[in-house]
Amino acid sequence: MSASSFRWFKKSVFAFGAVALACFLPAGEPVRLTLNENPFGPSPKVGPALQADLQNLYRYTDSTATALIAQIAAKEGVAPEQIVLGELLEPLGLALSQQSGPGGEFIYSVPGYPALVDAAARVGGVVVAVPLNTQLENDLAVIAAKVNSKTRAVFLVNPHNPSGTVNDARAFSEFLKKVSKQALVIVDEAYLEFSDDYAGRTAVTLTQVGENVLVYRTFAKAYGLAALPLGYAVAPKAVADLLRKQGLGGVRDVNRLAATAASATLADNDYLPRVHAAVTGERAKWRAVLDTLGLRHTPSQANFVYFESPKPHGEVVEALRKEGVLVGRAFAPYHNWVRITIGLPEENAQAQAALRKVFQK
Repeated sequence: MSASSFRWFKKSVFAFGAVALACFLPAGEPVRLTLNENPFGPSPKVGPALQADLQNLYRYTDSTATALIAQIAAKEGVAPEQIVLGELLEPLGLALSQQSGPGGEFIYSVPGYPALVDAAARVGGVVVAVPLNTQLENDLAVIAAKVNSKTRAVFLVNPHNPSGTVNDARAFSEFLKKVSKQALVIVDEAYLEFSDDYAGRTAVTLTQVGENVLVYRTFAKAYGLAALPLGYAVAPKAVADLLRKQGLGGVRDVNRLAATAASATLADNDYLPRVHAAVTGERAKWRAVLDTLGLRHTPSQANFVYFESPKPHGEVVEALRKEGVLVGRAFAPYHNWVRITIGLPEENAQAQAALRKVFQK
């Protein structure tokens, strides 16, 4: 990352006061590389937009959210009716399970992000868990073989969390085309903006042409808006209509400031390329360190790295904590694998120095 780009990011971080603390940590405060946040902060357009909108807090979100839906629809190349705003994974699981009745099956990869399938299970859904393949990718062949007349939905995260892996783009597209003819396929692309080929990997291209594929995105990761959480679905029209009938996606239900922040960052065409360059540059440094230490790791396409440790996860976490670095939790059954979020350059340097101390003894 160039010096000028990094100065831009520091300015961005300071523009949004709450995030500025991440740049210069007080003595004794640990480096937190745990939750896959974007440490570079939001677009510099977000702070002024929020400041300007504070005077409108007495108003409901209707017009702001409606304008945001149109903005997102234009970005995704679909009709506004296909955009459903909200933190939707859990309510989506509930809605789909209730619609199909008890016994509907929900297939997903483990370990993974279980919000959708856990919600489905609470109202009678049956969770079908499929382990990752030997490359720690979604095991497309096994998942396809599990689909049957009871399958209500297939839920995949690509890039995967916690492994950071992506499936081969062509194989993934062919899988989606085939399986979506049998059941709805939901693809969580929370980390896709950090990948090497966003345009070539996104499943939205299939939703655009009418395939039974729903794509979920969030502003909490690459867009740096974790404190103002807001996501959205790009959905087939029938699924979008179902969600709205279930009371989801109402424009008044959206936090006004979250909608304002999301709109401002979408209007900043320079922001994501700079985030991508910063994260991928730091990710390459992390891979080099892991290689030097002889630690097997995945070819992560996300804003975190995932490596296999010769020591138990808990032992590594405690050793890093003593060095002032906090990292991600364990994900069964990978009890010796460790996930570390990519932070600011100085945070990564501290974490890498700590890792060397742990594994060079």
